[in-house]
Amino acid sequence: MAALARATALAPVVAHQGVARRSYGARVPAMASRVHSRNLAAPLRSVGGKQAPMPSFMGLKKSAALPRFRSLRSETPAAAPRSSTVVHVAAREPYTGGAVDMNQILEERDACGVGFIASLKGERTHKTVADALTALGCMEHRGACSADDDSGDGAGIMCNIPWKMLGKYCDDAGIAGFEEGKSGVGMVFLPQDEAQAKKSREILNECVEAEGLTVLGWREVPVNKNVVGRMAKATEPVIEQILVGGAEEDDLERKLFVARKLAEKKSAAINSEMPGIAENFYVCTMSGRTIVYKGMLRSAVVGEFYEDLKNDDFQAQFCIYHRRFSTNTVPKWPLAQPMRFLGHNGEINTLQGNLNWMASREADMTHPVWEGREPELRPICNPAASDSANLDRVAELLVKSGRPVAETMMLLVPEAYRNHPDLDATYPEVESFYDYYAGMQEAWDGPALLVFTDGKKLGCRLDRNGLRPARFWRTSDDYIYVASEVGVLGDAISNAANIVAKGRLGPGMMIQADLETGAFQENTEVAKEVAARLDYKEFLKDTMFLDAKDPGEATTMDAVGLIEAQAAAGYAAEDVSMIIESMAADGMEPTWSMGDDTPMPVLSGRPHLLYDYFKQRFAQVTNPAIDPLREGLVMSLEMTLGAKGNLLDNKGAKDIPAVHIKTPVLFDEDVETIMGLKELAAVRVPARYAGSGGKGEMAKAVADLCAAAEKAVADGSQTVIISDRPDCGDASMPAIPSMLAVGAVHHHLIKVGLRSRASIVVESSSSFSTHHFACLIGFGASAVNPWLALETCRQWRGSTKIENAIKRGKMPNMSVADVQRNYKAAVNKGLKKILSKMGISLLTSYHGAQILECYGIGPEVIDIAFKGTVSRIGGMSMDDLAAETALFAASNFPGENEVLSGIAARGMFQVKPGLEYHANNQEMSKLLHKAVGLGGKKEEGDFDAYKLYQEERNERPATSLRDMLMIESDRKPIDIDEVESVGDICARFCTGGMSLGAISRECHEAIAIAMNRIGGKSNSGEGGEDPQRYETISADADGNSDDFPHLNGLKTGDIASSAIKQVASGRFGVTTSFLMAADQLEIKVAQGAKPGEGGQLPGKKVSPYIASLRRSKAGVPLISPPPHHDIYSIEDLAQLIYDLHMVNPKAKVSVKLVGQAGIGTVASGVAKANADIIQISGGDGGTGASPLSSIKHAGGPMEMGLVEAHRTLVENDLRQRVVLRADGGCRSGLDVIQCALMGADEYGFGTVAMIATGCVMARICHTNNCPVGVASQREELRARFPGAPGDLVNFFQLCAQEVREELASMGYKSLDEVIGRNDLFAQKRVHPDGAAPGQPAKTTGLDLSFLTTSSGEGGLSSARRAMATHDDGRMLDDEILEDAGVIKCIAEEGEFTIKKEIINTDRCATARVAGAVAAKYGDSGFAGSLNIELEGSAGQSFGGFTVNGVNVKLIGEANDYVCKSMSGGSVSIAPPPASPFNPEDCIIAGNTCLYGATGGKAFFNGRAGERFAVRNSLAETVVEGTGDHCCEYMTGGCVVVLGRVGRNVGAGMTGGIGYFLDEDGTFASKVNGEIVAMQRVGTAQGEAQLKGLIEEHVAKTGSPKGKAVLAAWAEYLPKFWQLVPPSEANTPEATDVVQEEVTASA
Repeated sequence: MAALARATALAPVVAHQGVARRSYGARVPAMASRVHSRNLAAPLRSVGGKQAPMPSFMGLKKSAALPRFRSLRSETPAAAPRSSTVVHVAAREPYTGGAVDMNQILEERDACGVGFIASLKGERTHKTVADALTALGCMEHRGACSADDDSGDGAGIMCNIPWKMLGKYCDDAGIAGFEEGKSGVGMVFLPQDEAQAKKSREILNECVEAEGLTVLGWREVPVNKNVVGRMAKATEPVIEQILVGGAEEDDLERKLFVARKLAEKKSAAINSEMPGIAENFYVCTMSGRTIVYKGMLRSAVVGEFYEDLKNDDFQAQFCIYHRRFSTNTVPKWPLAQPMRFLGHNGEINTLQGNLNWMASREADMTHPVWEGREPELRPICNPAASDSANLDRVAELLVKSGRPVAETMMLLVPEAYRNHPDLDATYPEVESFYDYYAGMQEAWDGPALLVFTDGKKLGCRLDRNGLRPARFWRTSDDYIYVASEVGVLGDAISNAANIVAKGRLGPGMMIQADLETGAFQENTEVAKEVAARLDYKEFLKDTMFLDAKDPGEATTMDAVGLIEAQAAAGYAAEDVSMIIESMAADGMEPTWSMGDDTPMPVLSGRPHLLYDYFKQRFAQVTNPAIDPLREGLVMSLEMTLGAKGNLLDNKGAKDIPAVHIKTPVLFDEDVETIMGLKELAAVRVPARYAGSGGKGEMAKAVADLCAAAEKAVADGSQTVIISDRPDCGDASMPAIPSMLAVGAVHHHLIKVGLRSRASIVVESSSSFSTHHFACLIGFGASAVNPWLALETCRQWRGSTKIENAIKRGKMPNMSVADVQRNYKAAVNKGLKKILSKMGISLLTSYHGAQILECYGIGPEVIDIAFKGTVSRIGGMSMDDLAAETALFAASNFPGENEVLSGIAARGMFQVKPGLEYHANNQEMSKLLHKAVGLGGKKEEGDFDAYKLYQEERNERPATSLRDMLMIESDRKPIDIDEVESVGDICARFCTGGMSLGAISRECHEAIAIAMNRIGGKSNSGEGGEDPQRYETISADADGNSDDFPHLNGLKTGDIASSAIKQVASGRFGVTTSFLMAADQLEIKVAQGAKPGEGGQLPGKKVSPYIASLRRSKAGVPLISPPPHHDIYSIEDLAQLIYDLHMVNPKAKVSVKLVGQAGIGTVASGVAKANADIIQISGGDGGTGASPLSSIKHAGGPMEMGLVEAHRTLVENDLRQRVVLRADGGCRSGLDVIQCALMGADEYGFGTVAMIATGCVMARICHTNNCPVGVASQREELRARFPGAPGDLVNFFQLCAQEVREELASMGYKSLDEVIGRNDLFAQKRVHPDGAAPGQPAKTTGLDLSFLTTSSGEGGLSSARRAMATHDDGRMLDDEILEDAGVIKCIAEEGEFTIKKEIINTDRCATARVAGAVAAKYGDSGFAGSLNIELEGSAGQSFGGFTVNGVNVKLIGEANDYVCKSMSGGSVSIAPPPASPFNPEDCIIAGNTCLYGATGGKAFFNGRAGERFAVRNSLAETVVEGTGDHCCEYMTGGCVVVLGRVGRNVGAGMTGGIGYFLDEDGTFASKVNGEIVAMQRVGTAQGEAQLKGLIEEHVAKTGSPKGKAVLAAWAEYLPKFWQLVPPSEANTPEATDVVQEEVTASA
């Protein structure tokens, strides 16, 4: 217990999150490294013998997603904005209608650590509370602190009311009538203002007494204010308890609930008279059963702050504990957890949709127990509160209305019940339960571990994807423990004999304890009990589950009619050829490359569909994307049609929609089926407007449409079909844009309280892309019939061109119906991808959730159709929209006496003369090549030639938002000699993360050498690097080198190593030596061209060389998982940052984000997570291969993201902690200056760096056919590579010189002086109507004040860049590395064994040791044997990055991410010898073990969690059971599993071999057979491999299961299945007939 004592003691040192974890030689975890606020001046840490002062950080402010432009640090900004150039925008009032405002939601994002302790025998002890506080203290690293490093983001406990303690208090105070079962206690936060506090007490007293209850008295809660942090103290409430009597049991609970809701309303009603009372008066709990003690505190001081918690009479049967990590929060005591009903670790991705739908159905939610008082309980939700608080509100209401606790959680957070082998085998009856509620309540979807109680039942629930860790264990004295981590009590060894079982919650699973009877139920029992309460199967008997009809083959219009319809709908020629026809042919979205370099739609002179102004939102940091490709089994596109009933008191079939459909994509025949269903009484309403172009015509038509829809629903229709088909309405009138029509009707029905009574279906001519469907569904459509796209498919298939192609064998012989099915399949896949990038599994949760943001649509349109959607730059009005819609037809239809032969192209994807402008064009490439002297022709760049390039860039049509800004300096020009040097400026330059594989070796190495020459930084991208590049190059006089014969223009002393090494989700090439060779380590959370998606490398680009670096198979396509499987939340990102700092303490860690609204919130969290650098990329980034719709429709402008991130960091006083790097279309010195003014310290160049070395923008990177060898792996094309390192050196020096000229003209001497000075921007406005010169009229409504308003003083950029790498303090590894025996062993390659104790706060243990070995010997060069033996509970990432010669043995247990990126060596884990349980039945390691392992061996004497061996490349391992997704994305190595596994085994497994012991015959149902083949072990070498690993497993761990298998080998061998991907089919382990590989000599 000594280690635990150290873990929970307060250490005399202050540190920011994760800093100074060890002092004076003793090991102290992060949570202990805090002191009382009076010691805030104490030194931060000792660095190199010198004390570093602690940064002075102010309080966290709300996200800059809202235009709060003035810095909150100071009343006087450093550079006061000038009224002539700055447009001030008042902060927006939150939307108070039926739909919620996304801006409010974006201000609160959090993640946490959570758990509970409970006695199943009903014992109430103070030890339960004390143990919970200890456990809470051991999860401090899962939380965070505000910028003062002392105010916790929130921590607290929920437990039984301490009747014994309060009873004594009442006796002493003379309070009569307070007794258990007949009394309740309210825990109340009161305002600091005495008058407001008095008024709050009066309000609560009145409301309690109004319910017929008696106020017995008030009690001041004794607290120790000295332990509260400075920032938390500013908002610290007065904390008191109200004691109430007068009712019993459930009646008391409901009366207290109503009293609290009424008190909240009364305080809100007087907020204008007493400002702040509504926010500062908060009832934490008011119940006769439970009570919450919480605050803006660190874990370790909760028990110090609340003196009650030290009282031995404070006794409880159970105790829930919670520690919060908030990305960006003003210290808000109410948002600490637990809430009133639950504690939540995770993020609800669907929150806006959940809140919108809850608001729309409130009027129909009634229950007899409320006796008609339901209106007093509304609104149920509050968008200003966190996701956790809102889920708590809904769950609490359902439970208080009489719904069982487990049932409530199951209907709100359903498991993935389709295609679930275990569910089908053990509790299939629950499917009817889920089907029933799927039509009534959309899932609250996202990573979530939910711990909940109503005081009688206690349990926890995990999300459907299993994205949060949840471990539980039970002791012989009938106590049950649940926690985000094991080891929180530090008794893994001392209490081993008492622990009878250990388990985990898998995806969608639940456990529940009955606190009254002591019964404990696991998932199957809970589900069966809930499903049996009502006859859900009977309820569903009349529900129709519609299958899609066969699509018709007859065309519905002639060729000319089709072209006219396409033109009027806004189709361009490339939309038809590249999107619709491609989807019809292949059943997939088209792939494209090189990003989006066309003007933003609002800046374009060409008309755009309304969909184009909306960008898909995506998950980054606070929640993960999910994987539609490999984990699609948890996803569903099912939708319902019809009215939704009363969620509070459902009465069977009448309360659910009448129709279920499998997909929202409808063929024409499906619509006719729906029209014929009497249950739906569907009504078509035409969506058309008078096309004369008159003012107000579009707005009037939309209003008429809404009125027609309202009348239809009021008359009993349950489905409104909005149609622009020619036979619906006056075909001579143009169609209202479908997206506008759907959004307007959706919000109108919400406004009039009818939205839950009907579904919206749309027959749309304009929808053809997956993005279009997402927009329509996201704004309220339940289904879409793309009638014109389907007609286009039909006529394409019937064309002579396609008939001839089929005859020649160029295309498969598909019927007209087949191509329509293909098109639909492509849309379905695309929709899943769009859902998944936001981390959403179910389309019902995306439906109406408005998870998009808008760029270029003004408030008039937003308020009518898209209420609550983020739109920060204004834009088009309804009349502008009408004018643009008319342009589609006008730009296509011919003049008089001309024939319309086809729709026009607009040049949106490829450069076409006279069509849409592209920033990366051939003329630009030629000018740049001439300026740099392509091919090493010039020692220095030609500045005169560069001027022509500069002119081409700076006088281009407005393409990005910064092109609409001009710089108006407040100083006079100076002489350029006064400006900082080219070298100083070049040091701030970086290149983008372009992987070796996406681009050629020649290009990749030339870029790295060039950046090293100028003192900048190149980026490896994902894919690793050849260790040869870490060495200094020797070159001859001609610039050639024997080590790099493929490069020209080399110099002796050059280094080809990328300074920035990227760690992406695929972990390709991430070895320990790779990490140790880095100056910086970049975590790529998102990529600009496809945020929320994983990287992809076509198989034809995976050459043998590329495969060797990525530890994969040549010719096999490589796809990275959409999420990092060790980053599902902000606390996980903090862990990965910690891991990288651990393995290489000298390398700074950067985090790459992509711009979108709310990125300021995310950036604040990343800064608190201890990142050194944050990179902000735009959504237009280049890429080697990406779905076309992702390139065009995901990710926001870099300018908006950069300004928001900088501003929010300034406002939160976090700016000086991180360097900001901008990466978004930088091509010139002007771009650098603009990014600097917006707040960037460093500047990333992507595509232009490739152009400077020879790229000609052929835009065929994804085909491996690059004509100049820049983006190809074909040797004959690579031989054409024209560039040399000097070319890029010349470009950057010319660019830096341009920066110097710009600075001189502005009167500034350095970038330091202008960084963050966006008040020097002014929006270009010349014409009286507000339009900028040369820009279309639709830019009139643009308001770029978000970009031009001062962000305040952000500190000195050069000081940020010069900061030392963030330090995490003293670690267990440091103690190991200081041991004389270890030092000698590493130095002399000897043998040594060291033994240590380990606790859960010792995270990433042994990684720094491995890094020290790798730095000296590489991954496999160490010939010694360093043996590290540990006892206890290891923290996260145990055994990560291990290398050959380092052997780690753990007796105890481990948490998530064991053996992450293991490169060699061995790791073994076994339970303590005294453990009474069977190891093969219990969990010994957490989720995501062996993630990205590239070597070594690991042995687990027990079971592991989800995603075991995900992306394993070469490691070999034995484990005794796993959760879901075992061997996912595996590309090499060997996995042996000696026990049960979850579903989806082998998904995406392209290499390596798996052996699985199948004793119950269920394994086959759990295998994803898309790639791998199942076979028995049929070869001698396969048997030898399997048996050898099991023998080693037994030797390392003493496994009883392994011994049993070996003892009866002949009996067990036939029970093993071997999983073999195609790349391993010819190996001797898989077959006795090994085909000889012959390499073609041609």
